[in-house]
Amino acid sequence: MNAPNNSPLGEELVAKGYLTTKRLEEALSEHARTGRKLGQILIDNNYVSEEQLARVLASQQGLPFIDLKRYKVSFDTVSLLDEMQARKFRAVLLEDRQSTYLVGVSDPYNLSAQDALSTFLHRPLEIAVVANDQLNALIEQAYSKDEQLTAFTRAVESDIDSSSNIVNLNQISATVDDVDAPVVRLLQTIFRDATKLRASDIHIEPQDKQLVVRYRIDGVLHTQVEADIKVAPPLVVKLKLMAGLDIAEKRLPQDGRISIRTDAKQLDIRMSTMPTQFGESVVLRILVQSQGMKDLKALGMPEDIFQKFTKAIEAPSGIVLSTGPTGSGKSTTLYGALSRLNSTEVKILTCEDPVEYRIAGINQVQVNEKIGLTFPRVLRSFLRQDPDILLVGEIRDNETADIATRAAMTGHLVLSTLHTNDAVSTPSRLMDMGVPAFMIATTLRAVLSQRLLRLICKDCAEPHELTLEETAWVKRYFGEVPSHATLKCGTGCIACNSSGYRGRIGIFELLEMTPELAIALHKEDPVEFEAVARKQIGRNSIMHNGFELVFQGLTTVSEVTKNALLFE
Repeated sequence: MNAPNNSPLGEELVAKGYLTTKRLEEALSEHARTGRKLGQILIDNNYVSEEQLARVLASQQGLPFIDLKRYKVSFDTVSLLDEMQARKFRAVLLEDRQSTYLVGVSDPYNLSAQDALSTFLHRPLEIAVVANDQLNALIEQAYSKDEQLTAFTRAVESDIDSSSNIVNLNQISATVDDVDAPVVRLLQTIFRDATKLRASDIHIEPQDKQLVVRYRIDGVLHTQVEADIKVAPPLVVKLKLMAGLDIAEKRLPQDGRISIRTDAKQLDIRMSTMPTQFGESVVLRILVQSQGMKDLKALGMPEDIFQKFTKAIEAPSGIVLSTGPTGSGKSTTLYGALSRLNSTEVKILTCEDPVEYRIAGINQVQVNEKIGLTFPRVLRSFLRQDPDILLVGEIRDNETADIATRAAMTGHLVLSTLHTNDAVSTPSRLMDMGVPAFMIATTLRAVLSQRLLRLICKDCAEPHELTLEETAWVKRYFGEVPSHATLKCGTGCIACNSSGYRGRIGIFELLEMTPELAIALHKEDPVEFEAVARKQIGRNSIMHNGFELVFQGLTTVSEVTKNALLFE
C-alpha cells in the first residue's frame, strides 16, 4: 500500500494536469452553493473523467488503482458476490487470495460499506480503486445475462404447464400489454442487453433440449442465453403478437416488424421466423432509428475513393452500384449517399426489401411479392412519378436490371446494390442478366465494392508482432511491411466483451467507367476488360486498403485475410 496523499481532491487534480484552476474554482463555487460532492460536480460538468478522478482518489488513500479495461477479469470470481450486493456496496470481487479478497470499489472513502462487505464475505478485504463507469460496465457484463435472464426464464417456465408443455395462447394474447409478464420482461432484458452490446441481430434458436439466444456483434455471433426449451413457444408467440403475425401458423416462414423503445432509444426490429426441426427459429434485425444514417465521410473511405464516389452520385443521370456479399455494408453506403443527395429540389423514390431506415422527404416503397408488388412493378410505376433519383434495394433479376438501365438512359440517377465479389466482375454480372454491353458502357458511372472489418478495441490494444503466416499474407497481397507500420491486436476487456474488437470500418475499391473501359466493354471480351479494370484500380484494391488499416494499428491481418478467398 502506498502512503496516503493528504492534498485536497481539487488541488491534486490540478497538480496532475487533469483540471484547470478556473474550472476548479467554478466547481468549488457550485459545491458551496449546492452541497453536492465535488467529485460528482466535476464528472457531471465533464471537467474530469471517471478514470482521472479514480486515480486521484486512489492516490489520496494510498490504494492501488486498477484499470478494469486492461484487467483480466475472472467472471467466476466476480460472481462469488451476487449482483444485488455488488450494486449495494458499489464493489466487485477481482481476486480470491485464499485468506483475503481483492475488491475493486469506486468510492474508497465509504468505509462503512467496506466493513459491511467484509462481514458479508466473512473475510478481510484488500481494497483497490476502480473508475465508476468501468465498475458499472463490469457489473452489467457479469450479471445481466447470468442472473436476470435466468430468473426470467424460470418465471416463464413456471407459466407453462410442466406436465403437458401446452402453451395457453389465449392467456398470452390477453397479457400482451402486461409489462410485468415474465415473457415480456425476458424480451425487455434481451433487447436491452443487445442494445448495450451493440448487437445488429438477435438469433432465437430452439435446439433439441434447450433454447439458444445469440447476438451478432460486429459481424460475429456470440451465445448469450441458454434456456430450457419450454421457454421457446411462449417467447415466439409473444414476438409474433408484437409483430402482428399469425400465431397459429407454424409451418411457413413469416416476416414482420416491431417498433419498441428501450433505454430512451427507438428500435425498429425486423422479424423473420423459420420453421425448424425443434420449433420456430426467429431472427431479429435491430435498427436503431435514433442513430440515424451514417454520413459518407464516417464510412472510412480513402479520400481519393470518396471524391470519385461523390462525383458519381452527384451526376444528373446514370447508375451507381454498391457491391459485396451480404452484411458488407452496401445499404449503409447507399443510405449515406441518399442523405447527401436529399434536398427539397429533387424527388427521390426508393424501392426496398425491406425499408431499413425511414427518411424524411423521401418516398419509400416496401416490396411485397405476396401481392405482386415486385421490384420491376414498382420501378415501372416510379418512372410515371417524375423522379430525379431512384434507389433500387437490389438488382436481382433480368427485368429489374433492364428497367434500371433504361431509367438511367432516360435521365435518372439510379442507385442500387448487386451481389458480386469485386468491382471488376460487376459489368460481367449485368451482362449475364441480359443487359447489353453498350447500355452498360453508356449508363454505368461507378461501382463501389466493399467489406466490413472489425476494429481493434482501443481499450485493450497492445503492440503485435506478425507471425510467419501473417507475414506471408502481407507479402502476397501488399508487399513488404512499411517501416512506419504500427501493428496492434486486442487482448480482450470489458469494453469489447472480451473479443479484442469493438466497432467496424469499411474497406473499399472503386471502378469508374472511363473511355478505356467503355471501349473494352463494347468488344465484349471479359479478359481484356478485366485487365483494363484491374490496371485502373491498381493498388487501391480492397485487400490493399485493408492492409493499410492493419499498418495503422486499426485492425488485424486475420480480419483482412478472411476476405481473401473471395478474390482467388
